[in-house]
Amino acid sequence: MSSVTSRVESRPVEGQETCPLPDDPVLAAWATALNDAGYWAVIVDRNWRLVYATDAQRVITGWGLGLAPFPVGVHFYGPEALSARLAGRGGLATLEIVREEFEVLGPYILAAAQGGREELRELVDPRLRDLVDHLAPADPVNALSLVIPARYIAGMPVEVPITLMPVRDSDGRLVGIVMSFKPAASMAVLAVMALGGDLRHFERMQQVSKPGRRPAAILFADVESSSPLVRRLSTASYFSLGRRMTRAADQCVIDAGGLVGRHVGDGVVAFFLAESAGSESAAARSCIEAARNIKDAMTDVAARSDLAREDLVMRFGLHWGATLYVGQISTSGRAEVTALGDEVNEGARIEACATGGRALASKPLLERLDAEDAATLEVDPEHITYRPLADLPTATEKARRDAPAISVCEV
Repeated sequence: MSSVTSRVESRPVEGQETCPLPDDPVLAAWATALNDAGYWAVIVDRNWRLVYATDAQRVITGWGLGLAPFPVGVHFYGPEALSARLAGRGGLATLEIVREEFEVLGPYILAAAQGGREELRELVDPRLRDLVDHLAPADPVNALSLVIPARYIAGMPVEVPITLMPVRDSDGRLVGIVMSFKPAASMAVLAVMALGGDLRHFERMQQVSKPGRRPAAILFADVESSSPLVRRLSTASYFSLGRRMTRAADQCVIDAGGLVGRHVGDGVVAFFLAESAGSESAAARSCIEAARNIKDAMTDVAARSDLAREDLVMRFGLHWGATLYVGQISTSGRAEVTALGDEVNEGARIEACATGGRALASKPLLERLDAEDAATLEVDPEHITYRPLADLPTATEKARRDAPAISVCEV
């Protein structure tokens, strides 16, 4: 047998560095390939000691908030490994879940224990020892797939398929086992949901998986006078138009570094976080750039929908939220980013007043711009003249009631 895999130094991998590659060159090659492809995977040596976890595996274990610690060199179900899992963020692992999982994987771990049950009892965490007597050893000679229990968002139970792949050296000797995990959905379903998505946006959504207060620029946009279009076009044609508008607007937001918010009807909501943009000025600039790009994109959408450009007019409200509470809401039916705060409602009021295809930006937003970003946008925040919403001839009743004093100008 390989002598390399019998010597595994026990050391926790913490911080945000990728796990060091296993000493065994065959396992190291597997680790590199799996990590580069973004798989959820854990690698153990022939004695079921942890030697590697991919970045993607550690991110999901860390609830999307960074790479979770990983205890290299300890037994897969030893005290150190179990304590690390139970201490993970988000409650993805509970003792009950781990015990159920051990009943599934335990037969293969028992087969690898040279000292049989007595050895395995000493290796595993004391909270699992009572299960050892009920295991029947099963040697994973070939690759096989199993299903293990897990917890997901809000503690909902889910099943996670896991594929065990024995890894052998050039002499056919077992050096370890690759455990590859995946969501329960088939690849066909996952492809439909994610293949056409923008990876940049998925990563930004992960950054707000934990809700919190985040300064951000707010963009509201909506189609002006959509009722005539609804009456004029067939339902199928209007659906196609709405899909083109949504795709074009979302792409403009993503390209500008923003987060797409909830869609309601023909409306668009987006948030440009200061932490993602690098500064409050950059976030404000990105918000204004996105509004301008969406406006330009509607020309192409109108042409593809056999409409005149004046048939598709969008109005924009741009605002700043200093204390927005931003986070991701994920359920069994959807995943979206949303924000709470008075400024969100105020942004909607600004948008409703921007009739005629205008983009109205608030004073708090524009005064976030530094000189360089202002010059890029060709605006001069120091010499802008603002008007309170209530004084606009296009001011709505809700604007006069909820946000009369907010100062705005056209950008």
